[in-house]
Amino acid sequence: MTDMSVIAVLALDGTPAHHLTTPGLVFGTASRHRGVAYEVRLCAAPGFRATGGPGPALAVRPPHGLEGLADADTVLVPGYAGHRAGPPEAVVTALRAAAERGGRLAAVGTGTFVLAAAGLLDGRRATTSWRYVEELAELHPRIDVDATGTVVEDGPFRTAAGVFGGMDVCLSLLAGDHGRQVAGETSRELITPLHADADSVQEAIDREVTESAGLEPTLRWLQARLHLPLTLPEIAAHARTSVSSVTRRFRAHTGLSPLQYLLRARLYEAMRLLRETDTPVEQVAAATGFTSPAALRRHFRALTGTTPRDYRRAHRPPRPSA
Repeated sequence: MTDMSVIAVLALDGTPAHHLTTPGLVFGTASRHRGVAYEVRLCAAPGFRATGGPGPALAVRPPHGLEGLADADTVLVPGYAGHRAGPPEAVVTALRAAAERGGRLAAVGTGTFVLAAAGLLDGRRATTSWRYVEELAELHPRIDVDATGTVVEDGPFRTAAGVFGGMDVCLSLLAGDHGRQVAGETSRELITPLHADADSVQEAIDREVTESAGLEPTLRWLQARLHLPLTLPEIAAHARTSVSSVTRRFRAHTGLSPLQYLLRARLYEAMRLLRETDTPVEQVAAATGFTSPAALRRHFRALTGTTPRDYRRAHRPPRPSA
């Protein structure tokens, strides 16, 4: 790798906005605080018009087109709305060229379908968002689809699912470049609350990510239902076990009870929404399953030592002046 590693993020029409901002957040944080050097390059695919996914569509004008992929060390393909229709042929050609010259390729969620359409994952292991794993396996039978993987690495290819979306694959790439310590420290900068006694929180995050493989289907199910008033018996029923057994399994793999884990997942999702969107705090509370904004504020302060509004001010990039 060169001293300045180039990460080209491919913007396909309907890509969720947070998939485009997360690489800059991760690699920018590493560059500012860990003494490493990255350029994150946003590149528009043919036909790109606006972002999609949760939240309002944003009309974004990436500074590069597909030519921005030509000398990139890594090409990152986010999820997007049109994965069933397939990517433009020019995208397939550009990705194959990146693979042929020895570049790394990574995909998040339905972005895996783009690499699959280019034939780059044939004979390899890969994953995608949990709700699409069966579709990926059916459409691309030559891929060994890992239904429980959070980040799957096979040669120069990384594909990601899991509760933290693109952050997982970006941290995985960072660890491959500069080691697990730099990736861990960057993760701590991004996720750890603002108060000084937060090591135990980061340790809990690390345990959840590295030790929860056997519970992954239930963890994904929970993540998709954070806005619902889930109960312990419902969680046990999804895991196809008793309340006492699912509680033991959660404690063994995450260090938390199921309901404690659910609360943490809701708080982490609230933190993401506060960082990456302009959604009002009241709507963030509803979207993450808290009974009221006051309940969100109470639990948020207990975890982070600050309020949702102060957290947003501290973690949102400054708006450009007019």
